[in-house]
Amino acid sequence: MAAELHPRSGKLIALSNSNRTAQRNQPVQEFNHGLVLSREPLRDRDVFTVRIDKKVNSWSGSIEIGVTALDPAGLEFPSSATGLKGGSWIVSGCSVLKDGRSVLEEYGHDLDQLGEGDHVGIQRNGKGELHLWVNGQDCGTAANGLPSRLWAVVDLYGKCTQVTVVSCEPPPEMEGDEEEEVEDEIESTPAESILADHNQEDRTGAIVLSSAGETAALMNGSVEVPEVSTTHNRPDKFPNNFEPDSVLTEHQLFDVFNSAIVSLYRSEDEGGEDLGVGGGSSDSLRGGTGSSGGGRATGSDSGIGGVGAGGGSSSNSSPARSSGGPTGLGVAPGDMTTNDALLFHEKCGTLIKLSNNNKTAERRRPLDEFNNGVVMTNRPLRHNEMFEIRIDKLVDKWSGSIEIGVTTHNPNNLDYPATMTNLRSGTIMMSGCGILTNGKGTRREYCEFSLDELQEGDHIGLMRKASGALHFYINGIDQGVAASQTPGVVYGVVDLYGMAVKVTIVHNHNHSDRLRRNNAIMRALSPDVGRPRPALSMTPEPDTPDRLLFHSNCGQKAAIISDGRTALRPHATDDFNHGVVLSNRPLHSNEVFQVRIDKMVDKWAGSIEIGVTTHNPAYLQLPSTMTNLRSGTWMMTGNGVMHNGTTILDEYGHNLDRLKAGDTVGVVRKEDGSLHFFVNGVPQGPAAWNVPASVYAVVDLYGQAAQATIMDDMADLPPLPDDSSEGPTAMSPGSPCSVSGVITANDLRFHHLHGTNAVITNGGRTALRQNCRSEFNDAIVISNRCLRDGELFEIVIQKMVDRWSGSIEAGVTAIRPEELEFPNTMTDIDYDTWMLSGTAIMQDGNTMRNNYGCDLDSLTTGSRIGMMRTASGDLHYFINGVDQGVACTGLQPEVFAVVDLYGQCVQVAITSSSGPLDNSLCTSNITEKSFPIHSPVTGVAHRLHSKHGKNVVLLGDGCQALRVGGYAHGIVFSAKELKTDEVFEVKINKVDERWSGSLHVGLTTLQPPDLPSCPLSGLSPSLTQLRSKVTWVLAGSEVRRNGVLQRQNYGCSLDRLTVGNRVGVKRCSDDTMHILIDGEDMGPAATAVAKNVYAVFDLYGKVTTVSIVSSTLVEDAESVKAPSLSSDSCSEVEEDSTPVRECENEPPLVPTVMTFLENHGKNIQLSNQNLTAARVSSYNQGLLVTAQALPRQQLFQFQIDRLNLSWTSSLSLGVIGHSPDRLNFPSTACCLKRSVWLLQRDSVFHNSLKICENYGPNLDTCPEGTVLGLLVDSSGCLHLYVNGMDQGVAAQDIPSPCHALIDLYGQCEQVTIVANYVPVFGGEREDMRCQGDMEKADMVDGIKESVCWTPPPEVNPNKTCEYQALCSRFKDLLTLPDGYFNEDANYNLCYCESCHKLRGDEAYYKRGEPPRDYALPFGWCRFALRIKTHCEVSNAFKKWHIAYHGTSVGSLRRTLDHNQLLSAESSSIFSSSPLKTEGHGSYGEPEENSAPEREIPCVQLSPTMRYSGLEVFAPKVQFRDPRSLRCHQAQVGFQVCVRPGSYKVGPTSLGISEPLDPRFSNAEIEWITKEKGGTLLYGLLIRVE
Repeated sequence: MAAELHPRSGKLIALSNSNRTAQRNQPVQEFNHGLVLSREPLRDRDVFTVRIDKKVNSWSGSIEIGVTALDPAGLEFPSSATGLKGGSWIVSGCSVLKDGRSVLEEYGHDLDQLGEGDHVGIQRNGKGELHLWVNGQDCGTAANGLPSRLWAVVDLYGKCTQVTVVSCEPPPEMEGDEEEEVEDEIESTPAESILADHNQEDRTGAIVLSSAGETAALMNGSVEVPEVSTTHNRPDKFPNNFEPDSVLTEHQLFDVFNSAIVSLYRSEDEGGEDLGVGGGSSDSLRGGTGSSGGGRATGSDSGIGGVGAGGGSSSNSSPARSSGGPTGLGVAPGDMTTNDALLFHEKCGTLIKLSNNNKTAERRRPLDEFNNGVVMTNRPLRHNEMFEIRIDKLVDKWSGSIEIGVTTHNPNNLDYPATMTNLRSGTIMMSGCGILTNGKGTRREYCEFSLDELQEGDHIGLMRKASGALHFYINGIDQGVAASQTPGVVYGVVDLYGMAVKVTIVHNHNHSDRLRRNNAIMRALSPDVGRPRPALSMTPEPDTPDRLLFHSNCGQKAAIISDGRTALRPHATDDFNHGVVLSNRPLHSNEVFQVRIDKMVDKWAGSIEIGVTTHNPAYLQLPSTMTNLRSGTWMMTGNGVMHNGTTILDEYGHNLDRLKAGDTVGVVRKEDGSLHFFVNGVPQGPAAWNVPASVYAVVDLYGQAAQATIMDDMADLPPLPDDSSEGPTAMSPGSPCSVSGVITANDLRFHHLHGTNAVITNGGRTALRQNCRSEFNDAIVISNRCLRDGELFEIVIQKMVDRWSGSIEAGVTAIRPEELEFPNTMTDIDYDTWMLSGTAIMQDGNTMRNNYGCDLDSLTTGSRIGMMRTASGDLHYFINGVDQGVACTGLQPEVFAVVDLYGQCVQVAITSSSGPLDNSLCTSNITEKSFPIHSPVTGVAHRLHSKHGKNVVLLGDGCQALRVGGYAHGIVFSAKELKTDEVFEVKINKVDERWSGSLHVGLTTLQPPDLPSCPLSGLSPSLTQLRSKVTWVLAGSEVRRNGVLQRQNYGCSLDRLTVGNRVGVKRCSDDTMHILIDGEDMGPAATAVAKNVYAVFDLYGKVTTVSIVSSTLVEDAESVKAPSLSSDSCSEVEEDSTPVRECENEPPLVPTVMTFLENHGKNIQLSNQNLTAARVSSYNQGLLVTAQALPRQQLFQFQIDRLNLSWTSSLSLGVIGHSPDRLNFPSTACCLKRSVWLLQRDSVFHNSLKICENYGPNLDTCPEGTVLGLLVDSSGCLHLYVNGMDQGVAAQDIPSPCHALIDLYGQCEQVTIVANYVPVFGGEREDMRCQGDMEKADMVDGIKESVCWTPPPEVNPNKTCEYQALCSRFKDLLTLPDGYFNEDANYNLCYCESCHKLRGDEAYYKRGEPPRDYALPFGWCRFALRIKTHCEVSNAFKKWHIAYHGTSVGSLRRTLDHNQLLSAESSSIFSSSPLKTEGHGSYGEPEENSAPEREIPCVQLSPTMRYSGLEVFAPKVQFRDPRSLRCHQAQVGFQVCVRPGSYKVGPTSLGISEPLDPRFSNAEIEWITKEKGGTLLYGLLIRVE
């Protein structure tokens, strides 16, 4: 065949050099239309090879190559090769596409990385397989089943601008009759001379192939993974030799090599001596053919070397492999243990033990210590060298896990830190799912995988590219660039932190290439060894060689019987997991794998799970449950679908947990890569897409499922639907049903015809774009019928990706779906189509109008978009139910709704609001809309005043403001005066980047009602010019009063805000104006603000639309708390303590009398008319539920009667959403997996999965007498009550009815229901949100606990502490602004002797990571401060240490103003004279323009107030108690949170010799810090004598 290009080519291609060279014109301006094809069809085995001559860096992407069945003579050339249909296979980057759809990911060499001068070729071999060749190296099979008549395709795409055809001929040594002769020899010649030796002690071996035909088999294109069964009895040693006349069956031959390969893998996995592999790539294992072409090679002349052969290639072999190529199978025992091998350095962390020739590192005492486990590589990493480790062992005790990265520090010179994140220089680490550089977070969410979630057997790798980019790999998957400019010399570093205990360096990175070679070896020895053999047997195989059976490698608690047809858990009543079984071979396309449930037990929750996986069962380390596997796995569990352990479909099909014995479940992978499930023969619809071809069926005999059998007869299964529009059908198993998916005429759905990348699910209600991170278009969906006049078609955006520009486009078309040839985007249609794209209205692809009332590109997840054609032919759009006005007119009578899932928009669903509307509401343009905006805040929403700037239009009953012209005249006011501390907040909905400037916000004494009705004469163009009345305004970052600059550099500049940001303003009780940005208080912006002020906003510059997101003060205070029976008990307005009802005429609630159900755990005994429950033995089997369903809005309470401190952990409580009458209770509540919400310790669990942490107090620390309660409010939210105090919403969407659930576990042995369902309130509430009294975690059942003290109920709830009252009166004398203190006085704590003994406080507790002791401030009284929100406040509560700081009274106001501690040198000392009530002026105001970067002086702290409370730090002052008129002495201090590592521990600076605190020596009692932001003020401490 001539190595030439066809004269017909893409429109930008210029051919030269006798049609051998192709060049893309305008390479800098255009990136596509560079398609060329071969002049003639390819001959089998010919490699059509081109050389890359020129590349440019203007574009992404590069050359693409493949084959097509389309004749170039009549071809209409698309813009790129991926647009070819009708039988086209294209390799793009490292993916293979068939007719534009991806069929194989991560294949071969990445074409985008090739440079000028590289060669790339394409080949169809005699078996109909497609192969890619890069620089003479075969990349393996890319596709199979190709037709015989194909043309080569080359696309000069992106960076690639010129190529030249260099050859079109078979590869070397594969031409003509020689290959046929080789193939004949493979088929006809037995393996007559095979030399193998196996040594049990050193576990090394050699394999010698005896013929050129057998070695040539390694050159075939097969990439199938061999079936290696683990049931073979591996012989102690191989036979010394196989004589040609030996009687050896084909099966025995297969088993010998099977065992050899299993031994090879196991020796590496068990950390034994690595079996180095010599030879070349799969293309260079041909040694020994000699010049004759048919002579047999023996000994070292074979292409596969013997022991110690190293390279293993003969002088007759093909050219040596490149350094990065795949390896052969020769064995070199010392290959991986040379000085050049990547090992762990001998110098390592103090708790590290190295073994396995320094390839394995293990942390000693893993249950006692969680750090000091740092190990580093023995040498720097080379460029493009993979450093990969395997996790060998984890402990389920600590939080946090393995961390990995690189460092410039030489391990010989490094003083190893306790953890690598403490190193402040030259270090880049991956921790969790983020990246830390020099100990500080630089990327919070680097990848979707979290290192903390990896399991034993998972692999983690890293590579520093030659470009300096650092990449991390999880189980071989590149997670992308973590850092772009990594230093040239770096060492690999691993931190065995927390759960991670043991790791091993992995050297065999190219596992798939090894499997290809092993498969080639076995195929050379036996032509049909591709099927697994059940046992080494001399008997003939049955006539069903391809029969689906269970693989013998199964879960620890599972067993395979009935010749592989049945799987069971023999001890199903003892264990509920470890029952995973896989099929013995991969599924064929369209092959249904179906099993029948034979046996079930009623003990556990959950049931059978079924799916597919890419993992070969011969090599898979089976997990306890298949949903724990984080790669290559799709499972149906319950009624959802999970991919790699993550839920991708919540409500998919029939719930598998409800199946009974005799029911069947099945799975099939269709030829198009879609995955479908069956329940009792009923197809449940498509569950996943782009599932690889070679997948094994998986069954997880979980929970109730105890035994299942493969069903061979598939005749009763209905045929699969031809398209993927069939959604899951909800039906009972076995019930008569129709699977036709007929949609009623009155029900709007998506049509089953759609764009190439679109997928329709959920019965036609949901549409999504597959491959959303690699494809951005070709995802058009259309309604199933035309819209009626006045009918709204509304969708909600369910998922978006932050990858592309542009987003959803929506509109209508008069083209019927059957007649529509779906384009890339709907705006490409040039007739009968009207679309909204961004803010542009487009008709037939042309822009009719810009700046329509909404911007689709600014919508986010949860936004709703609707389209409606009115009776007059007008098109209206609705955003979140608000009519945006007429978009265009003159629409045809019958139009279909169209949605283009473009760019960032990935998934939408039709809402229940779709349907007929009143057309009379849809005829105006910008007026009051047909759907008013509902405030997102429960209660009476704020409103804007009807008086406003001339360019403003108010929408939604005054909840939204829109500037309709220009850049100014956009002033709006609050409808009413603001109350003290009332926040008026708006959200930016739309911006116009054409303008500069942004939103202005402030307070004004101007009364909007006094403005004239005509806005033209009453308001200034902008807020900064409003000076008729006193106005305080923030513009950018400048605060002005009546236009006069008052302050610069205040907070975050408003000019940086964009769509979605929230801005609020309030007037505080200390007469200051505060600005809030996204809920964060920026501090006082102005002082001496008048009392009667209105909030004022200016929609200036780029901000054109805002909406209100706040409500009035009284309602807002109610709304921040979930409905509570106690919500009115402290209100001065309402004296009735019953909840406020939605309807005043509703009859009062009659409480349901609650008792415990007779069905309960086996260790439970009921008494007291079933009001009391006690656990009579052991520590578990203590589950009980209420006999009555828990009514909404009724508080169910019970009291802890008895604790047994010989156990650890304590009770759990929650609700269960199904009837407990016939429930078989497991040993603990955490084993319940169906419709259960559980509160355990300080976390919330749903169906045994943790959904919330740090919620409420730690239930394990509740003492006897504590009253706990549960309430489900009218919105279906679950609340926890502790001693009558609501802890907030724990979970949402609780079903009705539900039953209260209690697990008397561990310490908790008896509880009693509190009959009076309305608790007594008014007792002092103790601090539960940041109690300083945290203890180090206890370890129970492998779960890390964070013990937090919870107060017992007050002995007398109405009792007030006189000492606390005295300290409070002293605080009042200080005249500190109330805004600095927490509004809820219940957070204040008294540590006088009577109070702390009543609570049972310990003297010392632990807090932080790592934990550090601190003492409670006995003798002091704490007043909780309002926490200034900032990025680390959540960590401060959990991970920071507790300390104290003594100070003077005169420094208090200055410290609170600055919100940071001040040293004694920077603050004046208040005199010791008797204190009199002072005004605000006695304490200096903060310097408004002080330099923020000024260094903070040293600040003394201490973990005990016995030191910080000394008079030298906290001088005493005298005051007269205004109540008793007695004189007292008082001291003040602060309780603070301190960031670990920000302070230095040292001895006392006072020279005191006698010990001050028995827990802390004087050598470490004083902490010094100079780090700004290292402390967080938490409480004001006062002591009165």
